[in-house]
Amino acid sequence: MIKTATMSVPDSCTFQANFLGEVRVDVRLPKCKAPSRRKKAVLEKWILASQKERHSLLLTAQARKREEVCKFVKLKNPNQKQWIHFVGVGGCGLSALALLAVKQGFEVSGSDIRWSSFMNGLEQAGVRLHVGHSMSNVKSNNGLRFPNAIVVSSAIPQDNVEILHAKSMGIPVYKRDYWLAKITEHHKLIAVSGSHGKSTTAGLLAYVLKAMGDDLTAVVGAHVPQFSGRNIVSGDSQHFVLEADEYDNCFLGLSPYIAVVTNVDWEHVDIFQDEEAVKTVFRRFLRKIRRGGHLVICGDRSEGPEPEHLSGARSIPSSDIVGCNIITYGISNTNEWHASSICLNSKGGSDYILCHRGQPLAKISLQIPGVHNVLNSIAVIATIMALLHDQRQINELINSLTLHLPNFIGLSRRFEMIGKIHGCHIYDDYAHHPTEVYMVLQAARQRFPMKRLLVVFQPHTYRHSLQQYVNCDFLKFIDCAILTLGDSCSRLAALKDDFAQALSNADHIVVTAVYSVREVGNWNVSGKDLTDSIIGPPSEYIPALEDVVDKLALEISKDPLRQILILTLGAGDINTVGPKLLHELQKRLCKVNSKLKLPIPALILA
Repeated sequence: MIKTATMSVPDSCTFQANFLGEVRVDVRLPKCKAPSRRKKAVLEKWILASQKERHSLLLTAQARKREEVCKFVKLKNPNQKQWIHFVGVGGCGLSALALLAVKQGFEVSGSDIRWSSFMNGLEQAGVRLHVGHSMSNVKSNNGLRFPNAIVVSSAIPQDNVEILHAKSMGIPVYKRDYWLAKITEHHKLIAVSGSHGKSTTAGLLAYVLKAMGDDLTAVVGAHVPQFSGRNIVSGDSQHFVLEADEYDNCFLGLSPYIAVVTNVDWEHVDIFQDEEAVKTVFRRFLRKIRRGGHLVICGDRSEGPEPEHLSGARSIPSSDIVGCNIITYGISNTNEWHASSICLNSKGGSDYILCHRGQPLAKISLQIPGVHNVLNSIAVIATIMALLHDQRQINELINSLTLHLPNFIGLSRRFEMIGKIHGCHIYDDYAHHPTEVYMVLQAARQRFPMKRLLVVFQPHTYRHSLQQYVNCDFLKFIDCAILTLGDSCSRLAALKDDFAQALSNADHIVVTAVYSVREVGNWNVSGKDLTDSIIGPPSEYIPALEDVVDKLALEISKDPLRQILILTLGAGDINTVGPKLLHELQKRLCKVNSKLKLPIPALILA
């Protein structure tokens, strides 16, 4: 017998009823004695039969509805003293918006499941913070006062208790993308997008513009040590630099004057079915550029052993982009702005000759290492020239760029030095995708060509398990399945071989257990599977971070003068390994030296 189920799929971005309209699903129900087995069999068969097509249709519908909603719903006057509550405030994206809201005069509170380093700055700024989610977080004065709006992270499920309570009380609930659209709509927005490098590019762009005297506003998805606001700048000029994230189609509500695209790669495998799906959403984003605006896009295509990561202008037909000026940049001299004669400098970064349409203009010096940062800096140069060319002379702009670019020290968790002791240097990086792993390893080789490179990699996220939905209500069960179709494979499962190839550029690899945030369930891909896939250098699987610290401290202590670079990689809590290892090394070496009556080893912290 065939049963037809008709359901409304709530959109997790605006939480409005019937956001996607009615979705009809034809499901053949097999005869099973056990209800849970029956439900699981239904889902598995249905997903296998229609996964890719339905997922693509749903993502498209979500994006279109989001764009429509962003056009019609209006926030209250932000100049009035209003209370904004942020759910998931511990993440880099939402914490930046919360801090910006404080600077803009809002009363701000926030909650998250656990404390994060980003919440330290919020606490100092006077934000009321709650660890854990509760209805009490969204009311005050004994329940007589409620927030004027709730802003929600993309990582927060729609059945969160604070969201449900807010909706029941009639409090507007906005996802991050809609909030960004509203706070930037009256600015000249420079939206920095791309699968990789957008944080560094956005941070560098904001830093240079501010150094040039622009009182801009900026929101970056990582801590910028040279910003007093950590990852935001709050100013009064018309310019707004924003790191525009493609995750959950968050950038589709924006209307940028300048859009920067660093590259296009298959990232966020829990959202995008394949690389073509990523390109499709970027094409939609580029159509949002204001008429008379600019598209600054990498025109290179990678060649040689590096990953195929620099899909830029060549992957997006010009017919998809109308009404704006297209500016290409890259290493290749076929681009309008490009670099030549790239070489290592005394600071461990790169020097290169900046060229415009084949003509050399200036020598640029960077202290941040790697060819990928050369590309990021050219993107910044091209963007500033497009933004300010009608206000300043070209020679004046070039002189300002050559003055300020060398002073940028980079972002936290982007090849960040943790410290050094004897011959051991310890660095940390956020790299959690094969392309990013490859590029940061090349940067490490550039800065420390003579050191042995030992990488500790923490894989990030699994797929959703079907089992977690087996015992839920059937319609909710199918709804959840629709929203999680993209998780048919995890980042690790989908990119395991690419990770193995990228990591093989190290001299020794340690892989830890997988760090999972958004995804839960029973999984069939592990860090051990990745370790077994690495061909070439020795690799080992050490699940617990504490055991990694003990193992490395023991090995390094045997020969403390050996020249070695420890590089911790991942988007989880792998960044705790470096400081703990440094402390353990100092403790062990001090004990040895005291027995031998030798000087205490010099410990240098970043």
